Amino acid sequence: MKLTGAQIMMKVLQEEGVDTIFGYPGGAVIDIFDELDKTDIRHVLVRQEACAVHAADGYARAGSRVGVCLVTSGPGATNTVSGIASAYMDSIPVVIFTGQVPTHLIGNDAFQEVDTVGITRPCTKHNYLVKRTEDLARIIKEAFLIASSGRPGPVLVDIPKNVSATAIDYKAPPKATLKSYNPTYTPNVKQLHKVVSLIKAAKTPMIFAGGGVILSGAAKELTELAHKTRIPVTTSLMGLGGFPGTDPLWLGMIGMHGTYRANMCTGESDLLIGIGVRFDDRVTGKTDEFAAKAKIVHIDIDPTSIRKNIPVTAPVVGDCKITLAKLNKLLDKEDLGDLKKKRKKWLDQIQLWKDTQPLAYKQTDVIKPQYVVEKLYELTKGKAIITTEVGQNQMWAAQYYHYDKPNHFITSGGLGCMGFGLPAAIGAQLACPDMLVVDIAGDGSIQMNIQEMTTAVQNGLPVKIVILNNGHLGMVRQWQELFFEKRYAATCLDCAPDFVKLAEAYGAEGLRATKPEEVETVLKKGLASKKPVIMDFVVEKEECVYPMVPAGAPVTEMLLV
Repeated sequence: MKLTGAQIMMKVLQEEGVDTIFGYPGGAVIDIFDELDKTDIRHVLVRQEACAVHAADGYARAGSRVGVCLVTSGPGATNTVSGIASAYMDSIPVVIFTGQVPTHLIGNDAFQEVDTVGITRPCTKHNYLVKRTEDLARIIKEAFLIASSGRPGPVLVDIPKNVSATAIDYKAPPKATLKSYNPTYTPNVKQLHKVVSLIKAAKTPMIFAGGGVILSGAAKELTELAHKTRIPVTTSLMGLGGFPGTDPLWLGMIGMHGTYRANMCTGESDLLIGIGVRFDDRVTGKTDEFAAKAKIVHIDIDPTSIRKNIPVTAPVVGDCKITLAKLNKLLDKEDLGDLKKKRKKWLDQIQLWKDTQPLAYKQTDVIKPQYVVEKLYELTKGKAIITTEVGQNQMWAAQYYHYDKPNHFITSGGLGCMGFGLPAAIGAQLACPDMLVVDIAGDGSIQMNIQEMTTAVQNGLPVKIVILNNGHLGMVRQWQELFFEKRYAATCLDCAPDFVKLAEAYGAEGLRATKPEEVETVLKKGLASKKPVIMDFVVEKEECVYPMVPAGAPVTEMLLV
């Protein structure tokens, strides 16, 4: 059977179960798009290539599958880099297909030629330049295997135009295997016995969970572990939803803008169990004072992450779900009857921290951004998928919306990529068409990729955008207020658009609230609409996110309201 490279690509993608591709066409991929149009794979035309990756990212997270995007060569490929880097930092399984000039022109500075493999090597889990049509099917299968296994991540496949256009006698490749790539899924049992001993001996333990818990589908096992051992749980930004945000053992988020009780726990804990985390600098603060009294357990599928930032007492390499399931079974064999009594003093102390320093703000006659997020939670009852942009809006969404389930909070955590939220919301809505999807945004970050409103409208996707409009690049402005004597250098957005009119220009619905008493009405109307909606909330201009750990300070030394 003779097939062109483009036809082979479509055949393999269908075999991999791909039903949606986000992309933007161009000359180098015109053969591929022509074949794509003949399949039942849905193509979603974004308006900028970085958004193809962001949308695939949101699709992957919300749908727990591999996201796929397809763009052309040159600027099409280079525009994807921010999206790829964001997916790489957050370990999201995305396969990116890029067009390339014909193989005989590579290195000749041909029109729209760039070294895509070289450019993306630092921010992909792996990448390929396909030099022969005969290798294309095998490489695509390997790309999906690598993206979705072990510690997930983005994989790029660069396809020269002659590779996609050339016809060959096609022979289906075998199941993808890589001899040199064998992630460790099952943990060392001896290490788990050590963890059991540490748990039984601990008086002031805490669990710190991250995005790895969500990626491995280990939320249920984590909750079981916490309840079985009466250990309170905090998560990183990426881990929100991995443990129920309404559970009595929930500490709130840890880190630079974490809760007072979560951060104080790290200073007093005698055992910290890190699960699927990287111990990022936004979590640890001053590393040599982080959890200084604690023995530290670190469970992660990526051995290079263990001991990378923080010394570890008991390293455990393995998949979070498998590891926690085995740990829970070992604990079932132990006498844990006295743990409830043993943990009472510790849990009482945590409750005291919560009561004395709760997350708080004072509502005045000007809309407070926290109030908008709280009211959104109240109206949705926590049953929405929340995506965010990056900045203050992101932190308020993390603090004041409570996530009881995994994959309901989608944000650019490691890279902090402004403009992420709207295309990610589009991807999430396509993955979960029956869910309410809301992008919590700032007036600065939403303008990074506002053109994707057209994508939402064209595809009939009723995504909702909640803009916390403070007229500034809010997070940078906050630092300028606190540490640079209120010199708001380049952070005042004096010429912002009328977001209501802008929504209408795109064929969406636009709503605005300027007073606290208007917030609930606008939210109810916007959430009930069957169209994409921009809700513009004019909020307090100089509101800050608290608590806040200043750069270089220990995580226990917070600026409070």
